[in-house]
Amino acid sequence: MSAYVYVEGGGTASLDRRCRAEFAKLLKKCELERMPRLVACGSRANAYKRFQAHHRTKSAADYIVLLVDSEEPVADTEKPWQHLGERDKWSRPGGATDQQVFLMTTCMETWIISDHAALHEHYGHCLQEPALPPAVNIERRPRNEIQDGLSRATRTCSNAYKKGKRSFEILGKLHPDALRDLPSFTRMRRILQERLKPQ
Repeated sequence: MSAYVYVEGGGTASLDRRCRAEFAKLLKKCELERMPRLVACGSRANAYKRFQAHHRTKSAADYIVLLVDSEEPVADTEKPWQHLGERDKWSRPGGATDQQVFLMTTCMETWIISDHAALHEHYGHCLQEPALPPAVNIERRPRNEIQDGLSRATRTCSNAYKKGKRSFEILGKLHPDALRDLPSFTRMRRILQERLKPQ
């Protein structure tokens, strides 16, 4: 079986490389028995289109995954296609299952601000931790609140948070155990561990 993850992120050749490399670092820490091939797609819409195209032509043994921001809180973590259908009007390709979609709820920055140890390692003493949104029910918070909080908490740092290269630099430093209270991340880790066992 071959496994592919079509992920939102990147957009240029250098950002695509960084996106793949840093997501791979995080997934390796998830103790997967086999690593999937990561495909950086730029926008959410492009990730969906590329997922659709591969899903139509995949072999029966292939495991094809879509990984994108949810953009808004998710009503049922176990039903990501329902969320994407209601919010984005994205249709579920024929034969696709909910185990082929993982959502960063509500955005990748939710993962980043949930690992305070990684933030301190990356930003040092200039990190203004009180500016970060509270961790309670973090996946229910609007993405703008999360992204703005991270920007405020790092605004005095020389490497202040920005989408792109800087966001991927932090991503690779995250540890799955620090994200265990995030239902969407925990779901992704559990399913990938189950699906990527050696055949």
